[in-house]
Amino acid sequence: MTFSIVGHCPRTDMAGVAITTSSICVGSRCPHVLAGAGAVTTQNVTDPSIGPEVLAHLAAGAPAEAALAAVMTDRPHSDYRQVAVVDLAGNVAHVTGAHILGTNAVATGADMGADMGVGTGTGCVAAGNLLSSRDVPTAMVASFAAGADLHLADRLLTALQAGIDAGGEEGPTHSAALLVAHRHSWPLVDLRVDWTEECPGLVLRRLWDAYKPQMEAYNLRALDPSAAPSYGVAGDE
Repeated sequence: MTFSIVGHCPRTDMAGVAITTSSICVGSRCPHVLAGAGAVTTQNVTDPSIGPEVLAHLAAGAPAEAALAAVMTDRPHSDYRQVAVVDLAGNVAHVTGAHILGTNAVATGADMGADMGVGTGTGCVAAGNLLSSRDVPTAMVASFAAGADLHLADRLLTALQAGIDAGGEEGPTHSAALLVAHRHSWPLVDLRVDWTEECPGLVLRRLWDAYKPQMEAYNLRALDPSAAPSYGVAGDE
């Protein structure tokens, strides 16, 4: 019921996730990022604890493959989970359990397959279930590869739209999220569409287009309020 892309930008060392699904509030349980570590998505029948556990291993220095294996090997109910990971070296890993819903697929820059795989320096991994076509993740990876000059958030959203254009999920989607980590303990980008009757990918793009010009100001307000621009609200001089 979900498809996503997890990616790393070697120019900036950002890592992030773009994701959309048919159910409500996907951003509250599926995507996870951590500065200095990487990005993870946990989907299908979701266990939200998997993402933080994988990120903890990445932060301790484990590469993507080892971090994922440490969390998922012999884990109860792992057959119901689909997980994708990228570390800050651009290594990716993924696992898709035997009980994943509907048509499912995974693609990476190294095209390692859909059961358990690893790619060295590939920079992204796209995964999905209940898909209209197994070509959806492949289209997302191709888009990500073509967007190397873009801000990572733009790159992830463009790849997500490529998945939508390739057929996306078998039924309608209603929520989406964009999460990007950079230098600080808080995400650089944390945007969510919790429910919409529109295409949530398009709504998420509008949110990003509105947020992008203000992004650095919000960081500056956290780091040095005296140097930050005014808030531009009533009563703020």
